[in-house]
Amino acid sequence: MAHLRLEVSSAFSDDLMSFSGRQITPMPLREEFEKTGNWLFRWRSYLPFFLLPFILIALHKAEYLERAFGDEAQTIWDVLCIIISFSGLLVRTLTIGWVPENTSGRNTKAQVAASLNTKGIYSIVRHPLYFGNFLITLGMFLFIQVWWLVLLFISAFWLYYEKIMFAEEEFLRRKFGDHYIEWGSRTPAFLPAFSLWQKPDLRFSWRMVLKREYSTFLGIIVAFVALKFFGNLLAEGRFGFRITWAVFLIIGLLVFGVLHYLRRRTKWLHIPPNS
Repeated sequence: MAHLRLEVSSAFSDDLMSFSGRQITPMPLREEFEKTGNWLFRWRSYLPFFLLPFILIALHKAEYLERAFGDEAQTIWDVLCIIISFSGLLVRTLTIGWVPENTSGRNTKAQVAASLNTKGIYSIVRHPLYFGNFLITLGMFLFIQVWWLVLLFISAFWLYYEKIMFAEEEFLRRKFGDHYIEWGSRTPAFLPAFSLWQKPDLRFSWRMVLKREYSTFLGIIVAFVALKFFGNLLAEGRFGFRITWAVFLIIGLLVFGVLHYLRRRTKWLHIPPNS
């Protein structure tokens, strides 16, 4: 009887695996993680939008420090959060300014790595761009001053990016073999170990940074201004914000406009091959 149940169960499983006329081959967990990570890699820029409903709910409780301790405490907190986010942009700057062509980038279709970066910021952390993104977004979520939203963001970020980092490392392991394993075994995945710093071989390229990160610069400013505006509106019923926020936004738009023009209309940000 047990043998019969086993045969029936096996046949049922085979039928399920042949659904839609295709044989479905179960994947080991490692391959499953990599497949999921590659899918998330393509859509990694959209994580904040998944959290948008929670952000809108939390904004009704924003500006707590101003209500509890006054304008000065609120201003100090605002500046601190902006510094945290721009420290993330600094991490991205140190990453992009020292990388060779066809490595770290904004590609979304597939993993790209013509060479393995092990010097500069890659000597102290394996995923500096994601660490930079974490700091940028952490500053914004702290800015709202709702503790559960910050915990939700940290949890979602880790669940989301853990699989992306796993997929990237599987790609690098296959491509670079022992060279990757030796570097990865001594370099932390996410939190930098500054004592491991090794001077990069390449010259720092400000043109590369300006060409690739001016949109990130504006995005940070627009996000903070929008959070301030909607925080005032939803939490306190105030329409608008102080003039300093308008100046902050204008500076961001001017910098973006100038660099966008230079990139599209001139060769000033052009980077010669092998430079």
